[in-house]
Amino acid sequence: MGYYGRLEDKIRARKLRKRGYSYKEIIEVISASKDTISHWCRDIELTDDQIKRLIEKRNTGAKIGCFKGAKVQKERRLAVTQKLRELGIEDVGSLSKRERFLVGIALYAGEGAKKDGDISFANSDPRMIKFMISWFREFMEIDETRIRGAMWLHEGLSERKAKKFWSDLTGIPINHFHKTYIAKNKKGSKKIRKHLHKHGIFSIRYASTEWHRRLQGWILGVLDDRISNAL
Repeated sequence: MGYYGRLEDKIRARKLRKRGYSYKEIIEVISASKDTISHWCRDIELTDDQIKRLIEKRNTGAKIGCFKGAKVQKERRLAVTQKLRELGIEDVGSLSKRERFLVGIALYAGEGAKKDGDISFANSDPRMIKFMISWFREFMEIDETRIRGAMWLHEGLSERKAKKFWSDLTGIPINHFHKTYIAKNKKGSKKIRKHLHKHGIFSIRYASTEWHRRLQGWILGVLDDRISNAL
């Protein structure tokens, strides 16, 4: 570029600077280095409003940079989480009948009812409920006409939709559901529930003293000293 071309760039750069443009903004318009722009415009004083604008723009840019950085970190974290989950699924692989039997015992030992004769398993996770209803049917001589369902639901959620959801999932007819327990919202409370279960909490219920006692025996068999001592 010749002398007159550089002179035109200098004049243009100074005009932009006088209008409050930052060096970065000027460089986007004129092909010149930051040092050159700074040299051309070093004697130009900006107004207070122009300085305020540049500071606000710089802060906004920094915030955008932080948001972008946080987004990248989040995407990386989600990718790692997904990969670890996939590896976990591969680690487990397919479950044999005996493995399903032992998993069900362990789940019931943690979440199931202990009262004599009361076989009951409650959870808000549909996967847990689906596994356990299948487990009961696979490993116990269940009389389907005696299986019952029960729901615990927050006030304001659709009881009809929740009943249909759990009935479709478990195969338990809606007319075999006990009366739904509705958790009332506290009047005047400013507390916001972050984890509101859309379909509530569901409980599989079956009354059988014989099978409940046998189930307790299964749990004792898993927790037997012979197994504990081998660990």
